[in-house]
Amino acid sequence: MAKILDYVGLSFDDVLLVPKRSSIRSRKEVITRSRFTKRIWLNIPIVSAAMDTVTESKMAITMAREGGIGVIHRFMSPLRQAEEVSKVKRAENIVIEKPLTISPEATIAEAKKLMSQHGISGLLVVDSGNRLLGILTRRDVIFEDNDGKLVKDCMTPRNRMIVASPGITIEEAREIFRENKIEKLPIVDDEGRLKGLITSIDLIKRGTYPNASRDEKGRLLVAAAIGVKEQELERAKLLIDAGADVLVIDVAHGHSEMCINMIRKVRTLYGDQVDVVAGNVATPEGVEDLAAAGADAVKVGIGPGSVCTTRVVAGVGVPQLTAIMKCAEAAERIGVPIIADGGIKESGDVVKALAAGASTVMIGRLLAGTDESPGTIVVRNGRRYKIYRGMASMYAMLGREFRLGENEAEAFLDASEYSYYAEGIEAYVPYTGSASDVVKRLVAGLRSGMSYLGARTIDELKRNAAFIRITSFGYRESIPHDVEMM
Repeated sequence: MAKILDYVGLSFDDVLLVPKRSSIRSRKEVITRSRFTKRIWLNIPIVSAAMDTVTESKMAITMAREGGIGVIHRFMSPLRQAEEVSKVKRAENIVIEKPLTISPEATIAEAKKLMSQHGISGLLVVDSGNRLLGILTRRDVIFEDNDGKLVKDCMTPRNRMIVASPGITIEEAREIFRENKIEKLPIVDDEGRLKGLITSIDLIKRGTYPNASRDEKGRLLVAAAIGVKEQELERAKLLIDAGADVLVIDVAHGHSEMCINMIRKVRTLYGDQVDVVAGNVATPEGVEDLAAAGADAVKVGIGPGSVCTTRVVAGVGVPQLTAIMKCAEAAERIGVPIIADGGIKESGDVVKALAAGASTVMIGRLLAGTDESPGTIVVRNGRRYKIYRGMASMYAMLGREFRLGENEAEAFLDASEYSYYAEGIEAYVPYTGSASDVVKRLVAGLRSGMSYLGARTIDELKRNAAFIRITSFGYRESIPHDVEMM
């Protein structure tokens, strides 16, 4: 016999945070650092969603530079997803441990193609023993019309290059760049073998983005999503080899045997090589079971997303604020952070989600309309938009089957068959410019909310928070009203 739980499910719009006495003089005093997983901390508690209209390498790079992290979606081939991870890890480095190289016998056409594919301005030339022979830069080839010419005939030879030894410090490298006016500093051992590369642009970027989320080698942090089928273990291996810091086991119903088994398999195969996030769940039991299987963080949210229709199609879900609060009780008890996934419409919702117990929030729609999201800008009635869709929407599922060919029996289902069990929609979202600007606005709102509660840290925000339920009239009073908007 079905039962009715003894509490009412609340969403973000059902409540407001009660202001508290505050000694904070400036919002700059507020620290937004928070845990993403057991081991990984972010400088801002914002994560971009693993959706094919939200996060690929461009978005992940921007998110990490702002202090958050991006989760590269899994709805592409494993090789391409691994390459997207590599792009993030190569975007900024203190030392590039495996710089791209080329043979002296390669052609200029091959060199140009390699530079274009990887978006780089130069290649180190090495022999079969990985000994440095020279460097070929874009300036060497930009006006070279003979694409059949060999690299060795255009490169700057080793005896004209400035190099450094392994163990060089950042300060020493900066001084070499200053004195010699060079852009690339190869690192070679006593036998002339290439051991790494430092670039001037990476040192500049490090100063430009002081708040960036970085690993111990100075590279940007990045997460990548995998599914729960057996073949996803090969995807996981490629992603780890590419440098992924976190694997996100990404399924609509995370409190399932398939998800739990995948967590265990990843843990067995890779141990502590990579952190594991899993979800989605909406109950304390879901958090406990995924954490017991080995998850380092759990995603919370069944159906709150703007393009998700699970609640109306399947009749299943828990209003997001209540889901966060209930799951947070279990998460705190067992020491696993939770990620509030879905339902964020404004910066105030970020404050409410964190106050309710989440350590980070995952965002899709607010980032889908930015320059960094995949897809092109479309114009409708003179206004610019980008396409945003739920990953269980009909066309997302069709596209996924045709691209990946996961299941021949399903790959040729027509649209009408998919429409019967789609749990998401496709939509247009307004073009909003830079993702960096969107994130900055969200963080500014978070700092403001924390200052109203006298909270200098996310932990203090959780301790100080008290919610008050509001009526529909209270909500109307909360938004602009009784004026004509300009």
